[in-house]
Amino acid sequence: MLIDRLSLVNKRIWVIGGAGHLGGACVRMLNEMNAQVLCADLNQNAHDFVQKNKLASNVEPCTLNIRDVEEMRAFVAHWIGEYGVPDGLVLLPTASTKKSMEELSESEFDEANHGGVTSIFFMAREVGMRMAEEMRGSIVLFASMYGMVSPDARLYQGQGLNKNPIEYGVGKAGIIQMAKYLAVHWGDRNVRCNSISPGPFPKIIYQNENQEFVGRLAARNPLGRIGKAEEIAGPVSFLLSEASSFVTGHNLVVDGGWTIW
Repeated sequence: MLIDRLSLVNKRIWVIGGAGHLGGACVRMLNEMNAQVLCADLNQNAHDFVQKNKLASNVEPCTLNIRDVEEMRAFVAHWIGEYGVPDGLVLLPTASTKKSMEELSESEFDEANHGGVTSIFFMAREVGMRMAEEMRGSIVLFASMYGMVSPDARLYQGQGLNKNPIEYGVGKAGIIQMAKYLAVHWGDRNVRCNSISPGPFPKIIYQNENQEFVGRLAARNPLGRIGKAEEIAGPVSFLLSEASSFVTGHNLVVDGGWTIW
């Protein structure tokens, strides 16, 4: 039955960046679906998130700095040794400088894309190779609507804000291509890889501090509003489940229609 194919009960899912605005929503839904979740984030963020949300014992918090390649390599070896190869991997980390194009240096551009592209590639490859050995697995990479379209500078006028930075959009476009490449590379070993392009999903604190700007974002969207964090969790869960078993290399756009006009 289709409902059974949507099930993630006892599936081992790693969510990297799981304590953030969108990652946290994904972890909460996966917890409700009784998946076995490894929630990784910087410093104590994952531990604080799990404690604050009173998540069940099937969510294990851990610390990871995805910018550190050796730390990632040790992380993968440790947790696979502890629980085996995961059934699903969700990669949310990103990086940007928030600088204007004129201010951005080449070293800052490189550093941002190390955090937002190179690190994602390394983690996806480390876990994906092990999934391929077992002939199973689903990887979900987080891109963005700004990996598909350019930001509308008119929305930022009079707000004292820089428009979405160039290195962010370039990196997210790379993530969309990376998902396609990995889908082809591991397709014959039953490992699927897809990307999700969310937007606009401003954080709650940002909504409170920039209400006029958020109102402009909402008015720009066909649905007339911004996204709620929990609205990203359903698409992620679908791509992790067997209900999407014939979906790979796809960029699932979850943007309220932003990119259709």
